[in-house]
Parts: sequence; structure tokens; C-alpha cells
Amino acid sequence: MVQCGYVGDPQPPALKIPAPVKDLTAVERGDRIVISFTVTGETTEGLRLKRYGEADLRLGAEGVRPFEQSRWETSARRIPVPLPAEPGRVRVETPAAEWAGREVIVGVRLANPHGRWSAWSNLAALQVVEPLAAPTNLRARAVPEGVKLEWSLPARRPGVRFRVQRKTGDSEGFAAVGETAVEEWIDTGTQYGVRYEYRVQTILPAGAGAAESEWSAPVTITPEDRFPPAPPTGLTAAAGVGSIELVWEASGASDLAGYKVYRSDGGPEKPVSGLLALPAYSDRDVVSGTRYRYRVTAVDKKGNESAPSAPAEVAAP
Repeated sequence: MVQCGYVGDPQPPALKIPAPVKDLTAVERGDRIVISFTVTGETTEGLRLKRYGEADLRLGAEGVRPFEQSRWETSARRIPVPLPAEPGRVRVETPAAEWAGREVIVGVRLANPHGRWSAWSNLAALQVVEPLAAPTNLRARAVPEGVKLEWSLPARRPGVRFRVQRKTGDSEGFAAVGETAVEEWIDTGTQYGVRYEYRVQTILPAGAGAAESEWSAPVTITPEDRFPPAPPTGLTAAAGVGSIELVWEASGASDLAGYKVYRSDGGPEKPVSGLLALPAYSDRDVVSGTRYRYRVTAVDKKGNESAPSAPAEVAAP
């Protein structure tokens, strides 16, 4: 028995036209324009493209306002692009100086080995400005809130901000942790005993040109806990039966180890207690009629001792 199957209409050969780039970006960094985009290795038919023929990357300022693509294509400068052997991100740099003060348009299209071109990518507009100075003299120091960074900027420009990046421990790369409009910033997300590396960059927000400086020289710090708790408050002293009773407000320090009591009977202050867990003390080593002056300190688990509290005075009964 013979069966006949349906044979469809002949299909034309695939043209293998590269899929257009959709994520082209352009930013001014230092004295260069940095352009990047992704080649996917795909065609408009959804097939895999083993290799590309070439890339046509162009940058130009003609025909920008209002935008005329044909004029831009004719006048824009072609920038050489080394395409990767495998799909991935492409990064190209070109000098920015000659474009300063002008708005430029950047676009790219890709060809297959047979010279068939993709459509143009998304077009990136960039207002090129004079290069931004990188921060200098970056310093880091431990403060009670975390790690404080301070730096200098040789030539300040209106509207600039600063981007802060941090590398933690043995991690491979920097990650963004903050942004500020002034030449200092405190990283409150640090831990004692952990190594941190920081770098700072001057930036101009997109509305003013989307420019970036080079990164500052990095600075490294391993913060240590050398910061005592706040001094105790609310110390009061009252005469008891053969004793003087002291009480004060409990400390809010998260790493509190305890309190110490100091006493003076007219001479230098001397410690009269060991490390106390509770905010109270009964001084039974007193002489009737003698006037005593007390102060209290707070001590953390690293042994950092606070400044003394305000004094309290009372005469022994």
C-alpha cells in the first residue's frame, strides 16, 4: 500500500540578516567617548549566525537638531570595531576632544559575511562636554557610623556629583555603594575587621551631558572598633543606711560590656567598682560625714571606655 504525504511550498533560502543591536550606549569618560553594545549571534529569522562580516559604527554631529538620519549617515564618522569571535559585549573608545560642546549621535549596524546589513541599532545621543577631572587625594578613616571617605576635586564644575564604589574582602570587582554631591561620604554598611577598598568618580548627570571622569586612585581600609560608648546619663546619688546608693540611665550601646564607678572624697578620682552589668551601685565603703563625688563610665566589649558622666555628690550619713 502506497501512502502519499503533502509536500509544502518551497521555502526561500534564509538571508541570515543579523538581528539589529538594541542596547547601544555611549558615555563620555575622561577624554574619551566609550561606546558599547551586544552582538547576539542571531538573525532576523531567529537563526544562529556563526560569524559576522563587519560592523558599521558611526558617530556624528550633523543632522542632529532636528534629527535627519540620511544626513547623519552621510556625514557621521565611521569608527573601527573589532567584533568578537563569539556573541557578547563589544566596547569601543574614541577621542572626545573634537566633539566638545556638540551633541553627537551614535549608531551601529552589522553585516553577515555576504554583506547583508542589519537595520540600525537604537541611536544614542550624547552631549559632549569638556573632560571631567577625577577626584584626587582619596582618604578613608573609621568613624563611629562606619567608614568616612573624603577627597578633593581639582576643578569643580556646576552640577557634578560623585559616584562611590567599594570592593569587599577578596571579592573580584567593585560595586556601586553610594552617590553624593559633596566631597565626602560615609559608608554605614561596614563591619569591623573586614577589608574594604574604595574608589570615587566624578559624574555629570544625563541632563547635563552624561559625562564621567576616570576613577580615582583606590584607597584601602580595615576598620577597627576604637570607639567607646556614649557617657552614661542621669547619675544620681542618695545616702542610705551605711551606704551611698547610685543609679543612672542604662546605656543604649549594642556592644556594651558594663559600667565602672569612680569616686573622689576631695582628692583624685579612683575606681571603686569592677565592671558592673546593671546601671546601679551601692557604695558601702564610706565614712559618715564625708562628702563624696561620683562619676560613671560605660565600657564596650572591646574594652573602649567612655568619657565619665556628669558628677553626682552626696555626704555619707
